[in-house]
Amino acid sequence: MNLSVLRSLRGHPTLRGVWGLLQSCSIQTDFVPRDPNDKPVRYKYPASYDPYGPRPPPSEKIIQLAEQIAALPPEEREMIGPTLIYKLNLPKLQHISVEGMDAGAQGGPAAGSKTEEKKAEKTAFDVKLEKFDENAKIKVLKEVRAITNLGLKEAKDLVEKAPAIVKQGVTKEEATAIIDKIKAAGGTAVME
Repeated sequence: MNLSVLRSLRGHPTLRGVWGLLQSCSIQTDFVPRDPNDKPVRYKYPASYDPYGPRPPPSEKIIQLAEQIAALPPEEREMIGPTLIYKLNLPKLQHISVEGMDAGAQGGPAAGSKTEEKKAEKTAFDVKLEKFDENAKIKVLKEVRAITNLGLKEAKDLVEKAPAIVKQGVTKEEATAIIDKIKAAGGTAVME
C-alpha cells in the first residue's frame, strides 16, 4: 500500500480498531545496524545455577546430627519424619483421592479386588439409551428432550445414534426414574 492510503486508513474512526497492530508495520527509522566486525559478547555463566545464592557451609552440630541419623538402623530412620512432624506441629498432609484413576495391570491381582470394591461403592451412574421402537420414536424423542434439556435437532441426533448416553453422573434413584420414563415411551435404556 502506498503512504497516502495508510494515512487515510489510520485516521478513519471505524477502521482504527480493526487496523490495530498493523500501524506499527512501517520501516523502523531509528535502527542502527551492528558492526559486522564486532565480536559477540561472551557472558560468564556459573557452573551450576542456585536460585537462592551461595549458602554457608553447615555447622558442626548439623554435620554431627547427619552422621548420627545415617548410623541409625532403617526402622528408626523411618520414625524420624513422623516424630519431627509431631514435635514441630507441622500440618497433617491431606490424603489425595485417586478415585477414577486407572491403575491398569500395574496393581496385579490385588488391583482387581479394589476395582470390585469401587464398583460396589459407585454413587454416580450414566443412563444409556440402547434402542427404541421405530413406532415410538417421537415419544422417546420427547422424553429425551425433557430429560436432557436439548433442542429438537440435538435430541433427534442423540436418539438416532443409539446406543448413546442420555444422562451422566446421576444418582441411582434418578437413573432408575429416567429408565422407567424411557421404557414407558417405548425405548430401552440401561444404567452404567
